Amino acid sequence: MADVLRGWSERQPDALAYTFLVDGEREELQITYGQLDRKACTIANVLRTRLPAGGRALLVYPPGIEFIAAFYGCLYAGMVAVPVFPPLPGKSPAGIERVAADSGAAVALTTSVILGFAEPLLDSSEVLKTLAWLSTDDLEDDSANWHRPELEGHSVAFLQYTSGSTRAPKGVRVTHDNLMVQEDFIRKAFGHGEKTVVVGWLPLYHDMGLIGNVLQPMYLGGHCVLMSPFDFLGSPLRWLEAISRYRATTSGGPNFAYELCVRRFQPERAAALDLSCWQVAYNGAEPLRAATLERFARAYAPFGFREDSFLPCYGLAEATLAVSAGRPVFVSFDRRALERREARALPAGSPEAVTLVSSGSLMLGDVRVVEPETRVPCAPGGIGEIWISNACVADSYWQSAESAVTFEARLASGEGPYLRTGDLGFLRDGELFVVGRLKDMLIVHGRNHYANDLEATAESSYPGLRSGCGAAFGLERDGEEQVVIVQEVADAATANAAEAAEAIRQAITTTHAIPVAAVVLIEPKSILKTSSGKIRRQDCKKAFLEGTLKVLSELRFDAHEAAAAQEALGTETEQAIAGIWAGLLGLRVEQVGPEASFYALGGDSVLAAQSVNRLGEVFQVQISLEEAMADLTVRGLARAVDAQLLRKLEGLSDSEAEALLARMSKVQGS
Repeated sequence: MADVLRGWSERQPDALAYTFLVDGEREELQITYGQLDRKACTIANVLRTRLPAGGRALLVYPPGIEFIAAFYGCLYAGMVAVPVFPPLPGKSPAGIERVAADSGAAVALTTSVILGFAEPLLDSSEVLKTLAWLSTDDLEDDSANWHRPELEGHSVAFLQYTSGSTRAPKGVRVTHDNLMVQEDFIRKAFGHGEKTVVVGWLPLYHDMGLIGNVLQPMYLGGHCVLMSPFDFLGSPLRWLEAISRYRATTSGGPNFAYELCVRRFQPERAAALDLSCWQVAYNGAEPLRAATLERFARAYAPFGFREDSFLPCYGLAEATLAVSAGRPVFVSFDRRALERREARALPAGSPEAVTLVSSGSLMLGDVRVVEPETRVPCAPGGIGEIWISNACVADSYWQSAESAVTFEARLASGEGPYLRTGDLGFLRDGELFVVGRLKDMLIVHGRNHYANDLEATAESSYPGLRSGCGAAFGLERDGEEQVVIVQEVADAATANAAEAAEAIRQAITTTHAIPVAAVVLIEPKSILKTSSGKIRRQDCKKAFLEGTLKVLSELRFDAHEAAAAQEALGTETEQAIAGIWAGLLGLRVEQVGPEASFYALGGDSVLAAQSVNRLGEVFQVQISLEEAMADLTVRGLARAVDAQLLRKLEGLSDSEAEALLARMSKVQGS
């Protein structure tokens, strides 16, 4: 992949490689192939003074061009890039610490801005302060002294961590060969060519954002337009406006992105869209929903979107990215048969029918559906675990004892090795359908949440909860997956069970930024486990639904039934913010207290971004999501808004200040 950039920089040095929309709309930062090559060379030269060949470097960047330059700087140096989610003010650096420790990184690359506000974190972290921190946005050009590193196809290009928040994070070893084969598969499956233009908002530390949105355009020698995921979440139509403005041919994301665009549909803004350029609207990273595709196509057809542009795909980090892709095929199946792991078609409209969307007929390498216990391929129509063998499958996790189980599986006949995906699916008429997950992962708004992460948070949230005796699982409600926590207590006579349940809810919402549907505290030694002591999460889910758990206390949470706030709102700013939150969360204003966490009220990261965007519209100020996250309460946001308003008003004349306040009053009233 280093040679790809080098080649394009020689053939078309002045061609635009990447455009980053600073505000998610029209403020642009751009870099050409020649400029990116020189910046990567300069970063590579500095890295070589700090690391031996093959050394690991953390990439701690906000979304933007500096991340891309640093990633290529690692490739140009023959180093292994380790992308991570950047720290947010006021948040724990535990996720970065775990990845840094597991990868053995010795250097952390970042921007001067992040390095500035992260310094207090470094002082308090034994792991992070041992790293050599380097800001790359203020380096002087030293590209003339660069020389190509000794790279082979099997050289590791970067580590893709499957979850930066796990207690035992696993870094997938992605090689240059893996990337080159993957990029060629995407090119063929998506029908890409030299005129392809990609627009993307997905996080760059995520496999789809990096490999699909950043590296694919580079592989083609094309142009990529990027925006921050926070800007997309704040106003989803920014994504569609960028597609229209830059005449993108390819863009996509998880299913929830399309759902957001339907829910946040704005006729006055949509009227200016021209989506006729959009040839490939890929959909992956979470379960596909037929109803979402149908609603999106219906909503945006008047603005040029064509339903045949949809391209569902399936993949995972362990296979570098994509495994299958293709135009969608909709088939109705018997819901009860699916629960028995049988795919039996029914006529559309039947009472027991559920419509599934295929993830494509074009598959890379050998894709099998296997009975996970016997390791025998399933009969036609049988649902089993998806096993994969192709040139994009990584050889292992980084220094992990779990690698052999995942990457070296063999059929009962001895065929192999295969990658065990942990996902359930079936094949029908050459189409791959993915129906669920064997591995205990919950996907909420396109983000992966491992059950053991949530359980660890729950058990440490309150004294008297038994370690290793909790189960986290998801329930689908209103088309979205919601979280349920079942947790044992140490003593059945625990007097504060209700208080403990509330503490668990608060810990999950604040730590993982996802709402909790229910917390159930159960008697000691009653959690369902296997004979080897592993939690039987699916059986716990079944018992929860059937009401057979040995319950001591149970709290179910519904935003529409939220408890009334204990403390009255104070200032007009607080009242206005509470009104915004109430509208987003479906609450009454009096249910929003000044000190309540946005997440505790039922919010999540998507709604948080939307609330910050709405604040900017109402108060005519610019507040970043990072700034808001430092204290995501009504009172905390009110302080931030008032401080900005005061600074803004001090610089205005009396007439300008009166006009601004009048506009704010009008917007608040609407």
